[in-house]
Amino acid sequence: MSHLLRKPFGAHGKVHEITPQSAGWRYVGFSLYRLRAGETATDATGGNEAILVMVEGKARIQAAGRDWGTLGDRMDVFEKTPPHCLYVPDGQDWRAEAATDCTIAVCTAPGRGVHPARRIGPDGITLTQRGKGPNTRWINNIAMEAEDWCDSLLVTEVFTPAGNWSSYPSHRHDEDDFPRITYLEETYYHRLNPRDGWAVQRVYTDDGSLDETMAVKDGDVVLVPRGHHPCGAPHGFEMYYLNVMAGPRRAWRFVAAPEVEGVIAKDSA
Repeated sequence: MSHLLRKPFGAHGKVHEITPQSAGWRYVGFSLYRLRAGETATDATGGNEAILVMVEGKARIQAAGRDWGTLGDRMDVFEKTPPHCLYVPDGQDWRAEAATDCTIAVCTAPGRGVHPARRIGPDGITLTQRGKGPNTRWINNIAMEAEDWCDSLLVTEVFTPAGNWSSYPSHRHDEDDFPRITYLEETYYHRLNPRDGWAVQRVYTDDGSLDETMAVKDGDVVLVPRGHHPCGAPHGFEMYYLNVMAGPRRAWRFVAAPEVEGVIAKDSA
């Protein structure tokens, strides 16, 4: 199995824990909790900021010395409604108590103490189309560059219809040469509908020094340390993924793969 493909290490409790140390990079962390009603999860942000994403279900959350009440109303991620999220700055604690069975993603990256804790969504998050034809997918931007309440994190949800491609045309963001390109590490948390489905994701560099093609299943996480990283959903399997990106600069600038430049020119004509 590719070292870039991370399987959940259980079906209950904390099922993913990806740190910069375990990923072999510097910025992005990602954890995932699957809780039953009444169960709790707690953690401290330390030197990182965090965005808690209610992927599914409801939980009462306390963070940064405040009770934020019950967050979440999407019981199945493929409802495609905007998520309820909470931003927690570095140096704070958080606690979640599941009001229903729920799935909570914890996205982390280095914090600088610039921004206070705050709710993100569902207000202000609108499902938006990107691409066309078999490259069409739908985006819920949670905290991308236009939203300035994070120090490092860039977070978004993507829904890809069955038979379509996503994160395509192929592109990379693995150099710190702003404004041409930015260095951003990235994780993909994948979900499939139906759950016994599968999708594919390729991570590759122009020189071929990295070239991995992975079959991803419901609940898998793919690491993108560098290179291009398109993914595709076969006919009959709808794909969701939650992206987490971070690097030395909070900006998303990318360079297309040489082989897709003609595709981009044709689509732009």
